[in-house]
Amino acid sequence: MTGSIAEMGQYIGAGLACLAMAGAGIGIGHVAGNFLNGALRNPAAAKEQQGNFFVGMAFAEALGIFGFVVALLLLFVV
Repeated sequence: MTGSIAEMGQYIGAGLACLAMAGAGIGIGHVAGNFLNGALRNPAAAKEQQGNFFVGMAFAEALGIFGFVVALLLLFVV
């Protein structure tokens, strides 16, 4: 009985960790949308803000990768 409860906890924890991937998708959408909105309003400043755009995309993607790694650790290591 306790083995099945522990296995159930692993699957629930992995599913909750995968919510970080959904958050990363939403974050990437916000970053890209806000950059495009600003670039269309002021095209002259778009080149200056392109570095910030890539840094924001990298941070949002890192969150998704971190959530995926935690989910894999919960499924196969614990």
